[in-house]
Amino acid sequence: MEKINFKHSLIFFNFCILISPFYFMVNYEPIIFCLILILILGISHGALDNLKGKKLLYLFGYRSLFTFYFIYILISILIIFLWVFFPNTVLLLFLVVAAYHFGKEDTVFSFKEKFLISEFLYFLKGSAVIFAPLLFQREKTNEIFEILNFNVFESQLFTNQFLIIFLCLSFLSSLIISNKKKADFKALMIMDFFSLIILNLFLTPVLAFTIYFCFLHSIRHSITLIFELDKSFRSGLKKFINKAIPLTFVTGVMFLIAVYFLNSSYKLDEAIYKVIFIGLASLTFPHILLEYLLEKNEKRT
Repeated sequence: MEKINFKHSLIFFNFCILISPFYFMVNYEPIIFCLILILILGISHGALDNLKGKKLLYLFGYRSLFTFYFIYILISILIIFLWVFFPNTVLLLFLVVAAYHFGKEDTVFSFKEKFLISEFLYFLKGSAVIFAPLLFQREKTNEIFEILNFNVFESQLFTNQFLIIFLCLSFLSSLIISNKKKADFKALMIMDFFSLIILNLFLTPVLAFTIYFCFLHSIRHSITLIFELDKSFRSGLKKFINKAIPLTFVTGVMFLIAVYFLNSSYKLDEAIYKVIFIGLASLTFPHILLEYLLEKNEKRT
């Protein structure tokens, strides 16, 4: 796994270097392509949550999967409902939770520190995903936030100086987390950070996020799941695809239906922006909660 994760980061880093300057010349955001990538690669890395939910229910003494599906869907619907009435609060909370999630899940090795310190370092590390587009693509990022009814730049807090400081802290947190690890792990963390910087320097915010989310975050998480299913990568990949297809398909259809209905009230790109971010938020909260509960209860047993 160590070699695979290192090679994955190295390939992704070089991919970012190659594609970003070329795309900068094209200057076009293929928003439908972004949506398709997220529906196929992005969503699929959480498509085994039903298996994790079954495992969690077993730890609590339950056998029926209905309980898991009911709670998971209920949380997702609740997030969408709250977003409609409290968009600023929910989006801000989503960005904070997403930063922590990205920071922790993209750390491919164990990092043991006092609870609050480790969690804060994970948040700082993952915050680069949020703050890089705010710094390098300020106007375009603000346009997207306005479509989502969130006026991030109304506050004088998000100055360029503030964003630069946070990106420096994000890089520093990566170094601290990998401080006592092998050179390959240090290199992996550095490459991941600068991949994000390169993407957001040259690409539009949504495209930069899509490439990061699908080809770094999701593939990395999927690789872990593949080896959990089978020690052989080829055999594990087949099992992963077969198990991931049902929920990925259902979720993808729901996203497309949402785009269809929203397109009657908004422009197509605006409808897709809303579906991508509100949809991901509705899935991220139960996904992270499931990961947290499973991790804590497995340690106890």
